[in-house]
Amino acid sequence: MKALALILLFQIYGQCLCQNATRPNIVMVMSDAFDGRLTFDPGSRVVQLPYVNYLRELGTAFLNAYTNSPICCPSRAAMWSGLFVHHTQSWNNYKCLDANATTWMDLLEASGYLTKMMGKLDYTSGSHSVSNRVEAWTRDVQFLLRQEPRPVAQLVGNMSTTRIMRKDWENIDKATKWIQQRAAPSHQPFALYVGLNLPHPYRTESMGPTAGGSTFRTSPYWLGKVSSELITVPKWLPLDSMHPLDYYSTFTKNCSGAFTEEEVRSIRAFYYAMCAEADAMLGRVISALRETGLLNNTVVIFTADHGELAMEHRQFYKMSMFEGSSHVPLLVMGPGLRSGLQVKQLVSLVDLYPTVLEIAGISPVGALSGHSLFPWLSKASAFSKNEHPNWVLSEYHGCNANASTYMLRSGRWKYIAYADGLSVPPQLFDLTLDKEELHNVAPKFQDVRAHLDKLLRSIVDYPKVSTAVHLYNKKAFIAWRNGVGRNYSQVIANLRWHVDWQKNPLANEKAIDKWLNGSF
Repeated sequence: MKALALILLFQIYGQCLCQNATRPNIVMVMSDAFDGRLTFDPGSRVVQLPYVNYLRELGTAFLNAYTNSPICCPSRAAMWSGLFVHHTQSWNNYKCLDANATTWMDLLEASGYLTKMMGKLDYTSGSHSVSNRVEAWTRDVQFLLRQEPRPVAQLVGNMSTTRIMRKDWENIDKATKWIQQRAAPSHQPFALYVGLNLPHPYRTESMGPTAGGSTFRTSPYWLGKVSSELITVPKWLPLDSMHPLDYYSTFTKNCSGAFTEEEVRSIRAFYYAMCAEADAMLGRVISALRETGLLNNTVVIFTADHGELAMEHRQFYKMSMFEGSSHVPLLVMGPGLRSGLQVKQLVSLVDLYPTVLEIAGISPVGALSGHSLFPWLSKASAFSKNEHPNWVLSEYHGCNANASTYMLRSGRWKYIAYADGLSVPPQLFDLTLDKEELHNVAPKFQDVRAHLDKLLRSIVDYPKVSTAVHLYNKKAFIAWRNGVGRNYSQVIANLRWHVDWQKNPLANEKAIDKWLNGSF
């Protein structure tokens, strides 16, 4: 089916082949869990990111870029498809796009581009751990279990140790080799995608084979890139003052215990150092383009699937609509594009699909959720602010959050609605006055809340979507339980929540049965 679609696309875009000599090459480097606020002031001062700075100075930086879902697979599904996750039903890390889904890279290939994708892709269904999917399916069960190991910092190597994330470095080596041996000699324009794992935290091996990623690992070399005196210790609300969903996230992420200020500073410092290592990988790609004489005709895009809380709001990881988790980097540099421009327009990852196609001179087929950013990028384009909406949407339906979550960012406001809009109270933050997002002003500004909720409902019928996710979760869990058969009790007891589960396994199984037999 996909092959037939691509043949039709090739016929549609055949006229582009004669223009190959003038079409730019396109290179996208997508990191994992990179806080977008580190790519501009004041965040950029805390860690040395020379190649991010290079792109910002010679290209365009989008200061308000957001993920469309703050978790790996659904976020990437939105980026590759140009569609919001409720349109593709990319509910969690296990359920995303079909393997034969058409991406913007497919359209580039059909139009005559030489294409290559390497590294972390993670946008199709069927991947990630059993724990990850079961935790997502059972989020509405009335139990509270720690699902992650406690976040820790781990120092390895010495001042000469630079390759910590070896898998990423291997992929970067492959990417530079491909640029040198395949892209450079080719007479076609090329498109290269490189997906990084960094700065996503590493799996905590001491917690066993099912453990999640809660280890922030780096070496003294990369720590030397961090300005320790600029590391801030984020303010936390008392546990009993947290929004109920934020408390659930904090507890299931194993962050409800005591942390010293030194621990928090260390985790944040190590995270920034991991960002510095990712920046060096970006630099290797840029250097390979320069050394082969391709850089002057190549559009380079740097972004991420989501951010990292790094102990803000008493959490690590993502799965949250707070800025550390939802704000992503987006920097674009290339021939004929503006340089040194910082754009305040609200944008999101679904915008990359139409943007890449417009850069390549291809018209999108079908309705998209995203809008092209080319008017902001191109020297030849006049600004037309009316072409792009003045809001962005992000939604989350996975683990570590016990309700479907919808974030609408518009102007100074961030509005977060949950579930059916009634059973869980909403949150509203004024990001101009409350950058740390500690003061929920939804009760105070009822008119603003009502206006934003109406706008949100015009974009997505979120109560209906939440119901669909509930039904999917039950159906998927029942299918999985039937599949493991007699081993069910043993398997479910030994997932990532095993420490808490085994305190009362019978009660936990009964809680699941009660959820499955419920009317909703």
